[in-house]
Amino acid sequence: MGGKSLLIVDNDESDLVDLRLILEPEYELFITGSGLDALGIAARLKPDLILMDVQMPDMSGYEVCEALKANPATEAIPVIFITSLADHGNEANGFAAGCVDYLSKPVVPSIVLARIETHLSLVHVNELKKSQRDAVFMISEAGHYNDNDQGVHIWRMAAYAKALARTVGWSGVENELLELAAPMHDTGKIGIPDVVLRKPGKLDEDEWEVMRRHCQIGYDILSKSDSPLFSLAADIAMNHHEKWDGSGYPRGLAGNAIPEAARITTLADVFDALTMRRPYKEAWSVDEAFALIQDGAGSHFDPNLAINFIKIKPQILEIKARWALYDE
Repeated sequence: MGGKSLLIVDNDESDLVDLRLILEPEYELFITGSGLDALGIAARLKPDLILMDVQMPDMSGYEVCEALKANPATEAIPVIFITSLADHGNEANGFAAGCVDYLSKPVVPSIVLARIETHLSLVHVNELKKSQRDAVFMISEAGHYNDNDQGVHIWRMAAYAKALARTVGWSGVENELLELAAPMHDTGKIGIPDVVLRKPGKLDEDEWEVMRRHCQIGYDILSKSDSPLFSLAADIAMNHHEKWDGSGYPRGLAGNAIPEAARITTLADVFDALTMRRPYKEAWSVDEAFALIQDGAGSHFDPNLAINFIKIKPQILEIKARWALYDE
C-alpha cells in the first residue's frame, strides 16, 4: 500500500512511539494529540486512514469521528479506534460514531498492519465500484445522447428490471449486475445517424434497416470487455429487440433462446417507454401499459415474466413514484 498516508490521533507518547516504529516504514504519518487539530489536519491533508485514541483531553474520539463523518470533505476517510481493554464495552458507541474497526492496546504490529491494509483495500474497492458506476452512467448517456429519450428513463427502467429479476429468482449479485447492465442496452444508438434517430415521423424500410444496426453496434462496443458486467450488457444490447414469438430483430430468436436478461430488460423498457411522455406522444396510463404487457405475453414478451411483472404492480408503481422526483 505504498504512498498511503495515515493520521494518528493520540496524546500518549508511549503509544505514539510504538505506532511510529510499526508504521513509519510503510506509510507517511501525520501525528497530533488533539482531536480538534485532527479535524483540521484531516480536512487539509486528506489522509487515507485515521488511527485515533478514544480518550483525549479536548474532544473524545467519538466526537471527533462524528465530526469527520458530518463533513463531506472527510466523511469517506476510514477511522480505526485504538483503545485499552477496559474500553471495549464501548465499541458500539464507536461504530455508531462511524468508525470501521477497533485495535486494542498494547498494539500488536502484525495485527495493526493487517487491519490497516484490509481497510485501505476496501477503500480501493469502493473507489473502483464508483468508477465503474460512473463509466456505466457515461456509456448509457452516450447511447441516448442524440435520440428523443428524456429524463431518468434508463435508470427507472433499470429499477423495474431489477425488481422483476428479483421476483423470478435472480440472486442479489445478479440483480446488481442487471441494474447496471440494463441502462446500456441502447449503447449502439451512438452509431446511428441523427437524421434517423431524430426523424419526427415513421421510418421507411431503409431507415429501419439502419436503426436495427444499433443492436450489433452496441454488442460490438460492450463485448470489448470480458467482465461479467459488460458481457451481460453486451448480451442485452444485442437481444433487447428480440420477441418471444421470434418476430423481433436482429436475429429472430424466440422463447428461451433469447437471454433472460434481455427478456427482462425488454419488458421493463417497453413499460417505461409507454408511461413516459415524449415529444411525439403523450404518456400512457399505467393501467394501459399493464394491459399491453398482458396482451403481449406469449408474443412480444416472455409470458412468465409478464405474469410476474403484473404480480408486482404495487412495487412497480412505487418505483415509478420514487423516480418521478428526479424526472425532468
